[in-house]
Amino acid sequence: MLGRTANGLFWMFRYLERAENTARLLDAALRMALTRDLVTAEAEWRSVIATLGLQAPYEAANEGYDGASVWNFVLRGPSNPGNVRAMFGAVRSNARMARINISSDVWEAVNDNWMKLDKLLARPVGQTAVGEVLGAIRRAGTQVHGAFDGSMLRDEGYHFSRAGTFIERADSTARILDMKYFLLLPSLSYVGSSLDTGQWEQVLRSVAGARVYSWLNAGQIEARGIVDFLVLDDRFPRSLAFCRNALRDNLSALARMHAREGRCNALMHEADARINHLTVDQIFDQGLHEFLVDFLSRNAAISQAIAEDYRFHA
Repeated sequence: MLGRTANGLFWMFRYLERAENTARLLDAALRMALTRDLVTAEAEWRSVIATLGLQAPYEAANEGYDGASVWNFVLRGPSNPGNVRAMFGAVRSNARMARINISSDVWEAVNDNWMKLDKLLARPVGQTAVGEVLGAIRRAGTQVHGAFDGSMLRDEGYHFSRAGTFIERADSTARILDMKYFLLLPSLSYVGSSLDTGQWEQVLRSVAGARVYSWLNAGQIEARGIVDFLVLDDRFPRSLAFCRNALRDNLSALARMHAREGRCNALMHEADARINHLTVDQIFDQGLHEFLVDFLSRNAAISQAIAEDYRFHA
C-alpha cells in the first residue's frame, strides 16, 4: 500500500473520531450548563475550550464564554481551522484519497453524512438546534464505523484505519480526564476530598461512559473509581487500557503483513512496560496529571513513528 494511501486512511479515522469526541464533549457541557447557575455554566464552557486547546484563538475572536459562542466556535467558527465542519471535510477528503481502498458502504456513509453536516453547519447554530446538530455528528461517527466494521476487508487499510481511531480516542480520553481533574481538584491534596458529583458525571458523559460506569459501581460516583475505569479497565472501549491494547494488536498485524517490526512497535512495547500491572493507587501516588502527560507524549510519539515507519509522506 502506498504511504499516501495509508496516511489518508489513518487520518480519515483520526478526524472522524475527533469530530465525534468533540460533539460528546459539547453535549456533556450543554447538559451541565442547563442545570447550573451562570457562573458555573461559564466555567463549564471555558473548560471545553481549554480541553480542546483553543483558548488563544477563541479569546481573540470572542469576548466571553457563553454557550452559543463556544459551540459555534468549536463547530463552525471561521477563526478556528480545526472546527468540526472542517474536520468532517477532512474525513471526506481523506476518504476520497483512499477511495479504492474503502468499500462503497463506507464511502456512502462518509459522503452522505458530510453533505448533511455541511448543510447543518452552514449557518450559526442556535439554542434550539444545537442538540440536533450534536446528535447528527455522533450518528455520523456511528454510521461510518458500522459500515467500516461490516464491509471492510481485514487488510492493511483496515489496520491503518483502526490505528488512527485508537490513537485519537486515547488522546481524547486522556485530555478530558486531565483537564477535568484539574478543574475539580485544583489543589495538590490526595484524592478523597468532597467533589462535585455532577461534574464527575459530566466527565463520564464526555466519553459515553456514564451508564456503564454507574452499572459497574452501583451508582457510586467518586474520583478514584472513575480514574480506574477510564485508565485501567480494558473492558470499556474508550479507556486508555482498551485503546492501548487495540492499538498494539493493529500495529502487530501490520508488522506481520510487512514481515518486520518498526519503531512504532518498539515504542508500543515501551508503553506497555510503563503501564502493565499499574494500579490506581500507584497512578495517584506519582500524580494523575504527570501520568497523563507521559501517556499523551508516548501516544504522540507512537503516532509519529507510524508515519515514519510506513512512509506516510513518501
